[in-house]
Amino acid sequence: MNAQTQHILTNSPKPLFDSPQQVLTDIVLLCIGSSICATATNGILIPQHFATGGVTGIALIVHKMVGLDVGLIYLLLNVPLFILAWMTVGRRFFFFSIVGTMTLTLALTFVNFIHFKVEDPILNALLAGLLLGGGAGLCLRTSGSQGGMDILSVMLLKRFSINIGTTILTVNIFVLLIISVYYSVEALLHTMIVVYVTSQVVNIVVTGLSQRKSVFIISPQWQAISDEILKDIRRGVTILKGQGGYKHSEEHILYAVITFTEIGELKRIVRKHDSAAFVVISDTLEVMNYRIGNQPHW
Repeated sequence: MNAQTQHILTNSPKPLFDSPQQVLTDIVLLCIGSSICATATNGILIPQHFATGGVTGIALIVHKMVGLDVGLIYLLLNVPLFILAWMTVGRRFFFFSIVGTMTLTLALTFVNFIHFKVEDPILNALLAGLLLGGGAGLCLRTSGSQGGMDILSVMLLKRFSINIGTTILTVNIFVLLIISVYYSVEALLHTMIVVYVTSQVVNIVVTGLSQRKSVFIISPQWQAISDEILKDIRRGVTILKGQGGYKHSEEHILYAVITFTEIGELKRIVRKHDSAAFVVISDTLEVMNYRIGNQPHW
């Protein structure tokens, strides 16, 4: 049993570190993600005179106004956000967010040797969004973040279950409207493409194949289907009793929560026993359980 599972089962305080291997993995992912974001910032956003949202966008504005180093500005702007991280999310997220912010600061300072030879500004915006979303998503797959808007996004996800990408997109639109005075209309429109693509890619990278699906199955062969789900997929099944609206006949309804990768196996089981079964598969926002849950790991 790992430290995270033990914390869930015993309701003990969340450990600061799960294991040395996990700490090393988190640090490596933070370094890779920060380097990718720095590549997009120094290789596309600054040369193309694009802005971006959040704290990075504000740092770019200050850089454009006074010429200070982007990494230093980003570090200074994160100080008040770390107070929020400590108060609302937890010690582990606070610590790894400091590591993430430091790695991004160093990356923004030193990873400036890659410059993309793409002339179309729209393609530049798409590429920047892909890189920024991928880099930020990798950092959010760890126990921390890159600081900045990520802290607010994680806080809203934990408190209100609002998707990280939704928070990033919404807040960044307001930030862009505020800073639009420093950029041309064309640059602002291209930046909006960057912000939108970034938010979508972040959701994909953070959620990935861990997206849980809720399943309802109505079939006369409910017992055989239930047994095989328990045996082959190893997922719990809840049996609900219902009544058909037309014939008023008694029905047994199977309810289960599975992972995205288990959908194909579930369909195979249902078709095997009843090709006419009524099946509904829906997305879930969040599932809390130590075996099948996908609640935030922060």
